[in-house]
Amino acid sequence: MNRTFRDVVAGLALLVGLACAVMPSTAGAEPLYFAVEVWREGRLVAKPKLLGETGRTLRAERRRPGAPLADYRLVLSPSAKGESFHLKLDLLLPETEGHSELALLHGQQRRLQLGSVPGELEVSLLLMKVDSPEFRALMELNTAGGKGSASAWSI
Repeated sequence: MNRTFRDVVAGLALLVGLACAVMPSTAGAEPLYFAVEVWREGRLVAKPKLLGETGRTLRAERRRPGAPLADYRLVLSPSAKGESFHLKLDLLLPETEGHSELALLHGQQRRLQLGSVPGELEVSLLLMKVDSPEFRALMELNTAGGKGSASAWSI
């Protein structure tokens, strides 16, 4: 009987472990697509395209091989707020940094001034729900135009 009890407990533990592995990491998390452009004094310095989800912090960094500092470091923290999304954005470049908090709707694009003077540090940000009709149309445009490639994605 002792062996049967251990087998049942082990079986239940296995089922709980499998259920945890199969379930998504964040219940109700909304998959999101971000198209970001970073402008420094009127010059485009970064253009990452990122996939993330609500409730999880997303980090992107570009560093040249052997470079002591990153060209840029971007941190996005999205959360759902009704029909809109609240987004915390932190950007670090070797010579400057910026922070913003904003609300965006699905498909909305915003241009943010993060520097102390206009044009010093700007970010253009587009947010879309993944697998929405608009997102699928954007991906088809990128593929049809030859601009879409695996190297354009950061996950």
